[in-house]
Amino acid sequence: MAHIPLNHPARPIYRVLAGLIGLYILVFGVWGTARTLGDPLFDRGGAWVLGLRTNLAFALVSVVFGAFLLVGASRRGNLGHYMNLTAGVVFLVTGILMMSVLQTSANFLSFSMSTVVVSMLFGLILLSTGLYDKVGPTDHAEKGQHDRCHPVADQHRS
Repeated sequence: MAHIPLNHPARPIYRVLAGLIGLYILVFGVWGTARTLGDPLFDRGGAWVLGLRTNLAFALVSVVFGAFLLVGASRRGNLGHYMNLTAGVVFLVTGILMMSVLQTSANFLSFSMSTVVVSMLFGLILLSTGLYDKVGPTDHAEKGQHDRCHPVADQHRS
C-alpha cells in the first residue's frame, strides 16, 4: 500500500464522482423497484430502467448498494477509501460473473450486456477513486510524495 497517495489534491473530485455513481445506482434501484414491484423476485423478463435491464432482486440490491456508496462518499476519513475499493472489486467481479452466465438460466439478476458494461465501468471508476482518496497525516503524505519523486536518491542514503 506504499504506492497509494495520501491526501491527493483531487480527492474531493473523486469523492463527488463516487457519490454520483452511488446516486445513479440508488435512483436506478428505487425506479427499478417501483417498475418491478409485484413481479417475481428473480424474474428473467426484466424491465428496462435508465438504459439497464433489471428485476426486483437486482433493483433491491441496487438500492442498498447505492446507499452504501453515498455513505462512503460522504465520509471524510479512510472509510470511504476502503468502501470504494471494495465496491470497485464487487462491481468488476459481478460484471464478469454475470457476463459468463448472460444467456443461461443462471442469469438470476436479469443482466443484459449493457448492464455488464456499466457494471465494469462503475467498477473501474470506483476502484480508481478508492486508490486516490486515502487520508493520512501530512508528514506521511509529504514523505510519500518525496519518495515517489526521488526514489533513487533515498536508496543511496541507506
